[in-house]
Amino acid sequence: MKRLLEIKNVSAGYVVDKKINVVVADTCLSLCGGQLVSLLGANGAGKSTLLRTIAGTQRPLQGDVLVDGKSLKSMSRKELAKMVRFVSTDRTQAGGLTVEELVGLGRQPHTGFLGRLDSSDREIVAEAMEAVGISHKAEKFVAELSDGERQKAMIARAVAQQTPVILLDEPTSFLDVASRVDVLQLLHRLAYNEGKAILLSSHDVSLSLSLSDRLWLLLPGGVIVDGQTEDLVLSGRLDELFLSRSVTFDMLTGEFAAVLPAGHRSVALRCGDPSLSHWATNALLRSGYAVGDDGKVEVSVVSATDISVGGRRCSSFAGMLGALEVES
Repeated sequence: MKRLLEIKNVSAGYVVDKKINVVVADTCLSLCGGQLVSLLGANGAGKSTLLRTIAGTQRPLQGDVLVDGKSLKSMSRKELAKMVRFVSTDRTQAGGLTVEELVGLGRQPHTGFLGRLDSSDREIVAEAMEAVGISHKAEKFVAELSDGERQKAMIARAVAQQTPVILLDEPTSFLDVASRVDVLQLLHRLAYNEGKAILLSSHDVSLSLSLSDRLWLLLPGGVIVDGQTEDLVLSGRLDELFLSRSVTFDMLTGEFAAVLPAGHRSVALRCGDPSLSHWATNALLRSGYAVGDDGKVEVSVVSATDISVGGRRCSSFAGMLGALEVES
């Protein structure tokens, strides 16, 4: 895969009251075409600052960013706009434009002084809307769109701009679960089908794990760990994302979970089905029970409606917890 973007010894940060705050220090990374990469980190870790630095809208404190081998520092604004598209978290103020007009703005770096679209530009706009599944809304005003449709329109604009690199800051913010999945699947297809290098920041860990080819983990202290998604999951590095003992990363579910205090009442859980075992354990731990092989009360889960607590039959997890209260 072709390396489209290189980050060479970059430190990123901002200045407040003449004091430099470094959020990413002396980092070397790269993005390759055909890959979707997710940038994960805690709130305030510096994800947006890093993305703005990579996009060229904010100067690095040190180091350089290269796109297709050329430094951003040597590019004009028009040259940069042909290479990198940055989609920020700011809601678009283009509510008075139609979707087609908004997507057409992506052609500005390629048009003449007056910015008029010719037949070739209009064809590219149509193809971009078709690629993201928003063609049927072409004549709708942006203000009339749902949050998910508006995000698709912004992605279509990025596609119409025909940049090899697309950067997105929290593209699934404000979206419901189905819309988040649609947007991430769309970005994955664009990376794979069109050979683009796509980097997005996200708080949706489980969705990022399922659809990202690689992860950039922005750890406390400004260190970024880069790796294949599955390698980083199994290495235990995701547990380093948060400086908190109240959450832990569950490798089996791909989710961050609350660390519950150890229960004083012990239960021996017998269950052969992994999904049933997971949810039975979830209910027991949340309710203050320690789960192990040598528990004082045996709980046997055959199905969600066939549960035995010390020989007492139950037809639900709620019934299981009620029976345990009686037993203890």
